[in-house]
Amino acid sequence: MSAPLVTLRGLTVTYPGGRAPAVADVSMDIAAGERLAIVGESGSGKSTMALALAGLLPEGTQLAGRTDWPGFGHEPRAGRDIGFVFQDASASLNPVLRIGEQVAEAAQHHLGLSWDEAFPYATGLLDRVRLPEPEKLMRAYPHQLSGGQRQRVAIAAAVAARPKLLIADEPTSALDTIVQAEIVALLDGLVREDGMTLLFITHDIALASGFADRIAVFRQARLVEAGPTPAVLSLPKEEYTRRLIASHIDLATPPLIGEAA
Repeated sequence: MSAPLVTLRGLTVTYPGGRAPAVADVSMDIAAGERLAIVGESGSGKSTMALALAGLLPEGTQLAGRTDWPGFGHEPRAGRDIGFVFQDASASLNPVLRIGEQVAEAAQHHLGLSWDEAFPYATGLLDRVRLPEPEKLMRAYPHQLSGGQRQRVAIAAAVAARPKLLIADEPTSALDTIVQAEIVALLDGLVREDGMTLLFITHDIALASGFADRIAVFRQARLVEAGPTPAVLSLPKEEYTRRLIASHIDLATPPLIGEAA
């Protein structure tokens, strides 16, 4: 594995008013250039860890442990150094602004482009994420696009500043199976072309197995297993991981077999 982009040691996250940590004592390295899938059922802490890395946790959240960024050399900024793709593109896009304005604004703000420079740059990004007629879509509003198209726009905005780390938090869960595969292939291609590191959050271990270099399994706020994808799938160390692989269930819908709700 290549040198780490980020190292976590004992990361613990407790939300305001929370009685128990949402992430508890997590230690792991994320290598530069790797595609790491974080897998777990709803409430396992995987999305909280992603938000903690991006500095997007709500005010008043308690953080413990240590996070170092050797691959950056400085404390990274969300938007500039870390791109973030949320589960619901409709919630991350402004409904009253045209698509072109939103993608161009990200490029203008983080890359220092003029507005005249940012607009053709944004059009090129829409083309890169395989949207048809990008010049036409630049003038469209989010509600005029399909769910898959909106997610592609969100990806374009997330990579506009050429971040080193791209975090995709359940980016396919609201999409049908065919569009899911297209979005995963798109993300895989973008990170390979631009040399980004991908942190892919999902409840679907089958989806993760198709492209991830490594899989990390979360359960009840803790990291229970991590390793190269072939090793985790063929020789899982934890009973919990074995059950996930064997059951082929949707991890977003607890309870797991043999567990109470």
